[in-house]
Amino acid sequence: MNNHAGNGQPADVQMPFTAHLAELRSRLIKCTLAVGVAFIACYAFVEEIFALLAAPLRRLPIRGLMLIGTAVTEAFFTKMKIAFIAAVIIAFPVLLWQGWQFIAPGLYEHEKRYSRSFVSIGSFFFIGGAAFCYGIVIQHSLAFLLSRYEAIDVQPMLQIGDYLSLVSRAVLAFGVMFELPVLTFFLARVGLIDHRFLIRHSRYAIIAFALFAAILTPPDLISQVLLMLPLALLYLLSIAIAYAAWVGRNRRNETGVD
Repeated sequence: MNNHAGNGQPADVQMPFTAHLAELRSRLIKCTLAVGVAFIACYAFVEEIFALLAAPLRRLPIRGLMLIGTAVTEAFFTKMKIAFIAAVIIAFPVLLWQGWQFIAPGLYEHEKRYSRSFVSIGSFFFIGGAAFCYGIVIQHSLAFLLSRYEAIDVQPMLQIGDYLSLVSRAVLAFGVMFELPVLTFFLARVGLIDHRFLIRHSRYAIIAFALFAAILTPPDLISQVLLMLPLALLYLLSIAIAYAAWVGRNRRNETGVD
C-alpha cells in the first residue's frame, strides 16, 4: 500500500497506527450494521427468497424429485443461513464503500476520484456474477447432475438444508469471483498493487482460495476443487489486468496526464 496520504504527505505522520486501528474498527462496525439491517429485512422475506432459490430445482422435469427435511430445526436454521447470505449480497455495495474508504486516506486526491466508480462497477460485477450463477450455472448443473438419477432409475430426494445452503453459497461465490478482476483493476490503477505483487503472493492466494472453497463447499473435496479452478483462472486474469493497468499508469506518469 502507498505510504502517502491524500495530499502526498507520509500517511504515518497524519495518522498513527492506533488511528488506523480505530478507523478499521469503525469501518468493521459499519459493515456489521449494514449486514445486520439487511439480515432483518431479508428474514422478513425469507419465504420468498426460499421459493426463488428452490425454483431452478422445481423446474426440472425429473420424476420423483423433491425437497425433504430430516431434522426438527433444519427449516429454521436453513432460513437463517439463507437470510444471512442474502444480506451479504444486498449489503455488498456498502461493504465495498467502507473498504475503499479505509484505504482512501493513503491515496492522492486524483486517485480518490475512483471511489464511486469502484463501488458502482464492483457492485455491478458482483450482482452480475450472482445472477449468472443463479440463471445459468445452477440450472444447467442441476439438470445434468440430477438426470444421472434417472439413468439408474433412482428417485432423488434432496435434503432442504444441503440444497439451499449449496445454492446460496454458490451464488455468493460467483459474485465474489466476478468481483476479483474489478478489485484488481482499481487497486492496480491507483498503484496499491501491480502484476509483480500478485505473482509474488500467488502461493498465499492459492491458500486463500482453498480456505474460501472449504468454507463455501464443506466437506465435498470435488466441489472445493471445482470452485478453486475458476478462482485460479480469475487470478491469472487479474495478473494480466494488473499488468495492463501498470503499463497504463506508467504511460500517464510519462506524459503527465492523470
